[in-house]
Amino acid sequence: MGNIAIGGSTLAQLANSLSMFTGRTVLDRTGLAGTFDVNLTWTPDQMPSRAPGTAADQLIRVNGVDIDPNGPSIFTAVQEQLGLKLDSGKGPVEILVVDQAQHPAEN
Repeated sequence: MGNIAIGGSTLAQLANSLSMFTGRTVLDRTGLAGTFDVNLTWTPDQMPSRAPGTAADQLIRVNGVDIDPNGPSIFTAVQEQLGLKLDSGKGPVEILVVDQAQHPAEN
């Protein structure tokens, strides 16, 4: 089960956290200011395999937590649980390019 639980966070900070889980850059374009408490739960895209002999209708248990394989994706969870929508788009992204690296000189 995927979960983000943060308190007193801006939506820009939430977007940054979502970037780690979606594998994409997420930007806050809501225009909403202030801080928010967020608890978001979703089913990961990559599910572990069931233990041999486990019934197909039984929940998968990982680290003592039951995972519903039919639960929402992170994109659906953001919309249903937070009332926000993740829209895919293209735009400029800042990147850092390291074109040279050297060992420090000895003193």
